Amino acid sequence: MEIIKSMDFDGTSFSYEERAEGVNRNLKYDYKQCTGCGICVKICPTSALELGPIPEIATGLDAPPVMLDLDKCAFCGMCASFCPEKAFKLEIDGRDIRDLGEYPHLDSHIRVNERCIPCLICEKACPKDAITLELSIPKKDDLLIFDETARGEIRIDADKCNRCGICSKICDAFVLMERESEAITPENPDEFEAVMIDPEKCDYCGLCVDICPEGAIEVVCHERNVKVEVEPPQIEGGIVIDDDRCDRCGWCVFRCPYDAIEIEKPFDGDIKIVDRRLPDCDPVGCHACINICPSRAWYIPETEKIAVEESLCTYCGACVNSCRFDVIDLLRRDVKHTPVIETPWKNQWLDTIAIIKGEKERRAYEGLKFFRRDEEGKVVWR
Repeated sequence: MEIIKSMDFDGTSFSYEERAEGVNRNLKYDYKQCTGCGICVKICPTSALELGPIPEIATGLDAPPVMLDLDKCAFCGMCASFCPEKAFKLEIDGRDIRDLGEYPHLDSHIRVNERCIPCLICEKACPKDAITLELSIPKKDDLLIFDETARGEIRIDADKCNRCGICSKICDAFVLMERESEAITPENPDEFEAVMIDPEKCDYCGLCVDICPEGAIEVVCHERNVKVEVEPPQIEGGIVIDDDRCDRCGWCVFRCPYDAIEIEKPFDGDIKIVDRRLPDCDPVGCHACINICPSRAWYIPETEKIAVEESLCTYCGACVNSCRFDVIDLLRRDVKHTPVIETPWKNQWLDTIAIIKGEKERRAYEGLKFFRRDEEGKVVWR
């Protein structure tokens, strides 16, 4: 049977194609979406994938984190099935293998429950721009005539205000300034500066008091000629999550003040800073782990050299590959995946899942100074 392979490149994405009689396979790789976690390299059964210069990429080099040898590639789909960033995508005769039951793939979920207001926080918090707010709330100008003669006072209780931004959506008197994404860290996570008030645009109507979910706004009207005779406006809408962009980092959960979002991550594990190697670390000059982390989990705290917020970690391992001084150790103990059904290649997929879990590495480390087994038999850090 004649097999024809070809490659194309459009600036950010490689497209590899394999054509044979009766079947067409197309493997796409978006290198801008790839973080260089190296999972695909470890699990590739034909060694067709090679990790690029990740430390240099993490510090500014524009290059693909992974390179593919087309001659070696078997178009098996393992890279596409287990890429946490969905940088790889394999289609067979136009169908994504993640829609085919015989191809196991990462299985995780994100759900929004009834406690969602909604507000602006999670949309801005998401480092992958995977959340879009669809908010339906009338503007004050559509409800009331502005009273230029009004006199009064308005105050925001900074201790109560969570900067949800709803007030700024109904009334232009509230000014909400976004913070630069580089300044947002787990230690200082606010997406917006403190809410400011433009007194020239406020006529002390009091609609904002009714709309604030935290009761943080106080309005006292001393004089007003236009009566307020409207019901408090209702907030309607919700958030839309782009599943292809979302990597389940958990920033939305971390920031939501209403516990309205639930996530199950595809990987479970532990991440640790190796203290004995820490003297070599230069996070201010290097920034590699901070730059490459798709979850913004790494940051420079006020009292320590470098830190990671583990609740935001996806255990992908990109930071480990980016660190020049091996300061970071990662233990991945579980992989959430769809069922591995009975096929001639079932054992190959089970072996792949075992590699992602790092079962060989765990067996090698057990009894040493890094890991031990707890009472339930799970491998944990010593």
